[in-house]
Amino acid sequence: MRIVVQRVSRAVVRVDGQPVGEIGRGLLLFVGIERGDGPVHVERAAHRLATLRVFADAQGHMNLSLDEVEGAILVVSQFTLAGSIRHGRRPDFTSAARPEDAAPLVESLIAALRARGRTVRSGVFRAHMEVEVVNDGPVTFVWDDPPPAS
Repeated sequence: MRIVVQRVSRAVVRVDGQPVGEIGRGLLLFVGIERGDGPVHVERAAHRLATLRVFADAQGHMNLSLDEVEGAILVVSQFTLAGSIRHGRRPDFTSAARPEDAAPLVESLIAALRARGRTVRSGVFRAHMEVEVVNDGPVTFVWDDPPPAS
């Protein structure tokens, strides 16, 4: 599972020009599900992401959580995160999970984040989406589970 995490001032995802998910201050999660990912990956990601302290405190240090800034989460499925551009000129998506396997895991992640008390909005799985982001910082992290081999 690979998730790109961005701290945002606001973010909106649109399908056919219409907003389907929108947040103010919070975290934008681009979620790529890979072959072999399962419920244990979802639980680890939900626990970590729901409790991240990446928002600035009064001294400007990343010390506050979503709860403390009354933030929300926007989840956008993005299978291209499981792609590779290391060889050739076209991306290789052999590591990406099949849509019928990935969709329930993305939904499980959304449910697990909500179960932890987070406000969560989302895009539409397999839809062509436009994502408008105001990255705050910019602050961007990558969650890999399992971590890549060194």
